[in-house]
Amino acid sequence: MSTAAAVRSPCARRAAGVAAFALRWGFFAAVVGVWQWVAAAAYHPFFPAPAEILDSARRLWFTGAFPTGAVVDGPLASLGRVVGGWALASLLGVALGTLLGLSRSASVAAGPVFAFFRSLPLPALVPVFVLLTTLGTQMVLTVVVFGAVWAVLLATVDGVRSVDPVQVETALVYRVPWSVRLFGVVLPAALPKVFAGLRVSLSQALVLVVVAELFAPNGGLGAQLRDAQNKFDFAALWAVLVVLGVFGYALNTALLAVERRVLGWHRAAAGSLGGP
Repeated sequence: MSTAAAVRSPCARRAAGVAAFALRWGFFAAVVGVWQWVAAAAYHPFFPAPAEILDSARRLWFTGAFPTGAVVDGPLASLGRVVGGWALASLLGVALGTLLGLSRSASVAAGPVFAFFRSLPLPALVPVFVLLTTLGTQMVLTVVVFGAVWAVLLATVDGVRSVDPVQVETALVYRVPWSVRLFGVVLPAALPKVFAGLRVSLSQALVLVVVAELFAPNGGLGAQLRDAQNKFDFAALWAVLVVLGVFGYALNTALLAVERRVLGWHRAAAGSLGGP
């Protein structure tokens, strides 16, 4: 009986995954269909139908040989800035967060400063960076790194400080080298909270890239969004918004896949101990 249940278990999980996929994308298709029907019936210039948005996207990015200059200077440029800025912010946040998490006095001393900068409205700081840096990719990356680093840093500090003291003390008793304690005990135990910070910072990086590109003169989706607004091309404006949504979904899905793979041991251990 238990053997049959074990055999059926993978099939049941596969069927549940297919059902969830069909429900998720079936609902999405239904929403797009209702949007198409309502927009076609209302025929309002500010709210074009999905078919009109797709046609505008084709004319904007996929006319002629691929990749066109509009694709390279628009979506691909923004995607590269999002990934590059977020990667720099993640490395900086994990490094500083680990150092502060290992030193309670340092984290207490730096707490008010970090709380001040973290509470600042990040899009409002873009004009400040326009004045302090050179307009272009340098300014965009500076905005992204400064804005996206805080979520990773604070999550890393919290993760490092929440490591089970028994694990650290056991490593000390057995005279485990400092580097092995750091990379074999502290950081693996802090990874769940670190990934939570990475997910938050990734969404912030996408928003900040678009806001910064509204001021930058060297392309990107933000610049194309500004141009579409200036030309009152609402279909192109919606096309840029759709691409931003696709980028956000794709990047978040990729990060979740990495998280599931990296933290597979953590979920297995939690399940063996009766956790969620």
